[in-house]
Amino acid sequence: MESFFFNITDTKYKTTNLYKTKDEHIKRVDISNGVVFLDLYLDSDRELNFHIKNLDRMLMICVSKSGSINIFDKISSKSYTQISATISIYASSRQDMTLKTNKNEKSDIFILFLGDFFLKRYLSSNVKEPIDFLYDKIQGELSLECINTQSTDALSLYIVDKIVDVNSNLNMKSIRCEHNVIEFLIHRLSLCDMINQDIDDEEYYISKRAKDILLKSFVSAPTISELAHKCATNESKLKKVFKKVYKSTIYGYIQRLRLEEANFLLKEQDLSIGEISKKVGYKHQGHFSKLFFNTYGVYPKDLLKH
Repeated sequence: MESFFFNITDTKYKTTNLYKTKDEHIKRVDISNGVVFLDLYLDSDRELNFHIKNLDRMLMICVSKSGSINIFDKISSKSYTQISATISIYASSRQDMTLKTNKNEKSDIFILFLGDFFLKRYLSSNVKEPIDFLYDKIQGELSLECINTQSTDALSLYIVDKIVDVNSNLNMKSIRCEHNVIEFLIHRLSLCDMINQDIDDEEYYISKRAKDILLKSFVSAPTISELAHKCATNESKLKKVFKKVYKSTIYGYIQRLRLEEANFLLKEQDLSIGEISKKVGYKHQGHFSKLFFNTYGVYPKDLLKH
């Protein structure tokens, strides 16, 4: 059976048009062995199918900018629907699946495929790391499993566009594109909470309670003392167990939630940077922009322009 990933012959960056009309396309791009993406842009009055049948262990990250796509796993007879404005991570150790678009629906979808031998380069030997967890997941026997689904955000869409739109006149396209893929992978996996196996029930309850409160009130977050009271514990214990479970201080987690929310708001592009900074809890636009750049490596104004 032919591998999904070993289709590059005399070039390290290969584009194949799987479907193409004047205004539509399904494009496959082999960046390097172990890294492939599909770029779908469709506005058709009929359904289009793409079949994948291999024995490759892979991650599949599906980004729906607009429109939806149906994924039918023939091995398990499970069906997944990737709806508009979402990003999902799927794990698979063998494939016999069909990707199907919907007719009379405008679809702009990006699907990234990463072989386990590509992921293996970046393992940390720490099972608590997202990439190690996902690598171990696909070493088992599973046909297709959805690991995580979240809404799209401005930074993810920005990086996806960098992956897809590598300037054809530039040298080292494969390296440039793979660099963008790694940047995208770092960002997406940083949004996945990985819980230690050695967390006891009380620690998990306290930290989860605190997290749920912060998710609802991060713009005007409670003090540590107020949060500890709401979680029926003391400040010292709250700070200790929260960091143990979520690998972050409470203040750091609040900052992460604020910047993630700003990332989502930037996608809408109908608010100014100043309005967004206030909306997520920062009084000073300059301070907000600096924190955003330190976290994501790009200024919010650049995403807004994009």
